[in-house]
Amino acid sequence: MAILPANPKANYLAHKQEIEAAVARVLESGWYILGEEVTAFEKEFSAYIGVGHGVGVASGTDALELALRACGIGQGDAVITVSHTAVATVAAIELAGAIPVLVDIDPGTYTMDPDSLESALREMMRRPSSEAGRPRAVIPVHLYGHPANMLAIMEVAQRYDLCVIEDCAQSHGAALDGRKTGTWGHVAAFSFYPTKNLGALGDAGLVVTDDDELAERARVLREYGWKERYVSDMPGMNTRLDELQAAVLRVKLRHLDDANETRRRLAQLYSALLANTDLTPPQTRSGAIHVYHQYVVRSPQRDALRAFLRERGIGTLIHYPSPVHLQPAYRNRLSAMVSLRQTEETVRQILSLPMFPELTEEEVRTVARHIMAWEGARDVKD
Repeated sequence: MAILPANPKANYLAHKQEIEAAVARVLESGWYILGEEVTAFEKEFSAYIGVGHGVGVASGTDALELALRACGIGQGDAVITVSHTAVATVAAIELAGAIPVLVDIDPGTYTMDPDSLESALREMMRRPSSEAGRPRAVIPVHLYGHPANMLAIMEVAQRYDLCVIEDCAQSHGAALDGRKTGTWGHVAAFSFYPTKNLGALGDAGLVVTDDDELAERARVLREYGWKERYVSDMPGMNTRLDELQAAVLRVKLRHLDDANETRRRLAQLYSALLANTDLTPPQTRSGAIHVYHQYVVRSPQRDALRAFLRERGIGTLIHYPSPVHLQPAYRNRLSAMVSLRQTEETVRQILSLPMFPELTEEEVRTVARHIMAWEGARDVKD
């Protein structure tokens, strides 16, 4: 592809000297697991978003599972989330032994619809707990860099006494009403997969919270339930952020705000250039700061547009082509107390255009020019 949909190598090259110095520092230290780099990154990232604690883990999926376990969520407990998300969200719920219950999305922002959440909870209250589990937690997903409607979700969660675990895998630096994602719920999980806004050079994750007890429980659980080495006080996991990834993330964290600002500038350019097309551009809720992990448009002719762009060397992606409840591993066995109509309509139309901080304005203009050419050719045929 002449224009890639994402390019983690370009991000490495942009900070090559700093990253290689950080890696060399770790290699020369002789300490590679849960050392000073991890401790420093946990503190620096927690301070960046505005919470008291960070617990480094091996991946974003592990971060979600660990957050659930730290909240005491397990066998027989229902955890409500969306079906329009990376499958990791649902996989983590099942890894913790809990039962996923799916609700619909707001078609404007693609994040959890608070009304659908409330409707699902009302329906669950009507049924025996054996049918869908006891509602114990909700996982709102901040998708594509846009925050979920946390004000409304927190109100619903408080009425039903639910633990709120934010899935922040795509929202590093995003905010709502002046508060960054990861600070609204009881606990939050971040992924640092290489293509994320803050990406490692491999897998990495972090659990963040302002709750001292939850933080301590997460630290014990991440390493076999050890309070004292080799002595397990509770059944735990093995999920540790390594020193090399922590050192790389410390470097990239210093550049995160600038990178997010570049993403916003590129998104504004896309929106301006495509304003007269039939595509539906991303929307931003009032009071939200969107960090554009993806620039996602909608088109009823999505597949034709994608093929047209591919033929011209422009890479695109679909996040996500199938909602979790329709995927083979989950079809006909996940609970949905409400209609998922918006979710199912959305996945037929969405397309992620190229978006990463090293993307140039000229490349954005090239993408937009080809999209306008496709629309022009389609109009002639019609």
